[in-house]
Amino acid sequence: MASTSAETDMFLEKFKALVPKYLDDQWTAEEGFTAEELQELLADSELPATLRLPLVLEEFYRALGSCEEIMEAYHFFFDPDELVIEDGCLIFLEDEEERWVWGVDTSDLQVPDPLILRRNNDKDEWSEEAATVSEFVFDLLEFSFEEEE
Repeated sequence: MASTSAETDMFLEKFKALVPKYLDDQWTAEEGFTAEELQELLADSELPATLRLPLVLEEFYRALGSCEEIMEAYHFFFDPDELVIEDGCLIFLEDEEERWVWGVDTSDLQVPDPLILRRNNDKDEWSEEAATVSEFVFDLLEFSFEEEE
């Protein structure tokens, strides 16, 4: 489940700022999901009803969950209703060749910005990325959009 408490938005504005930075357009509410829409999508997923997304992922989806240009920029962020748990990790990102997936250890879901893990799908091996989810996402998008230019 997404958080429903009145937590401070730690990442929301930074994620919203990616639209003008990379798409040369102003962010609009249509780029993301409302908290209610996010709750509904998570309820439609195969995730346990008691699961709570880390704050960083909740705010990512609230800011950019409907923005295809960012959600599908060389890598594919899973829609909230497509999130899965495999090997004890909540998986939310995949590369375009489906060789790698990224996720968060389910034991770290309560951490606002947990460390991100990567699985090599060919070897079925997980490794640490030495970055938090937010650090990785910002770096990935910067690399993706610089490569495009």
